[in-house]
Amino acid sequence: MKDAWDRFNWLWEILFAVAYLATTVLVVLDEADPLRTAVAVGALTALALTYLLWGRGVVRDEGHLPQRWTLAVVVLVLVGVSVFAATTASFILFMVCPLLFSTLEFRPAAAFTTVAILLSPASAVVNDGLRGPTLHILLPMTAILIVFGILSGKFILHVIEESRARADLIARLEASQAEVARLSREAGTAAERERLAREIHDTLAQGFTSIVTLAQAIESEVDTDPAAARRHAELAARTARDNLTEARGMVAALAPADLTSGSLVDAVRRQANRLADEAGLAVRYEVDGALPALPMAGEVVLLRGAQEALNNVRRHAAASTVSVTLSVVDDAVRLSVRDDGAGFDPDHADGFGLRGMRSRAEQVGGRLSVRSGPSGTELTLEVPA
Repeated sequence: MKDAWDRFNWLWEILFAVAYLATTVLVVLDEADPLRTAVAVGALTALALTYLLWGRGVVRDEGHLPQRWTLAVVVLVLVGVSVFAATTASFILFMVCPLLFSTLEFRPAAAFTTVAILLSPASAVVNDGLRGPTLHILLPMTAILIVFGILSGKFILHVIEESRARADLIARLEASQAEVARLSREAGTAAERERLAREIHDTLAQGFTSIVTLAQAIESEVDTDPAAARRHAELAARTARDNLTEARGMVAALAPADLTSGSLVDAVRRQANRLADEAGLAVRYEVDGALPALPMAGEVVLLRGAQEALNNVRRHAAASTVSVTLSVVDDAVRLSVRDDGAGFDPDHADGFGLRGMRSRAEQVGGRLSVRSGPSGTELTLEVPA
């Protein structure tokens, strides 16, 4: 991630090039002594090459504190050589002052900048022997340049610090976004695993339980009651086919097969009829009026609730009669499953089935209630219409 200082560094490169070329041209045009001109131009060229071949990397990279101090000293020495050779070379300070503040921290950079600016009047005094009014004008101008250079350097450092702070903030935000995305994927994966676990429990596991029960019945009836054994074999084959259809539906991420081939009323009826056929119970199924159209998610909750409730009756209730009712109550579709079995304590039921039903209901804004006692159990599941 490049910060603003890196992205707009090309502007500084242009300033550097313009300052070097302009200063060199002024020295050549202004200085009459060829030797002084050669020394000044040589020092300016050495300064330019030092920055291009070495200083750029030192300035742009973090750290390198010893190299930064070395660069600042080399720059100051070359500026001194060029300025004492030709006072006109002081125009190079337009490039040198920002470079010093980009290289060092504020206080040492301010000190180096002050020394660099003082080189110009010192050179004028040494080379030209300025006295009187001219010196009185030069010194105040030098003081103004020092103040201006320091304030400009302060601004430069502020821009660099703000730019790097923003770059660091952006990097942290990107890292946070990556972490949020990772946690979101993990949460989504966990939710999908829980959903698949409920689907498997409510469909395939219950179907396999029915097949095992029917197989046991066939084993006990095959010699004594062949007709009942054949009937149970047909039921086992039908349950296996239904399980295969459900498995294909889950693999294809489709709705439950019973709902894709018919209505919720028909789907619950098939579950009630299956219990009557497999367990030999008296199952009464009622639909109290026309049901409103429900979202697929709501229909799935009611169908899976009916499957789980009827499977619990088959496995645990030891009931003789079961009543299944679909009705509309207060803008909600209610599924009610009653049996006259042994009952249980709902507060201490830790099976996956009830937890799965309750979780499904909460996901669609519904609710599940269970009342049970010695005379039987009533499970009520409501889904908003």
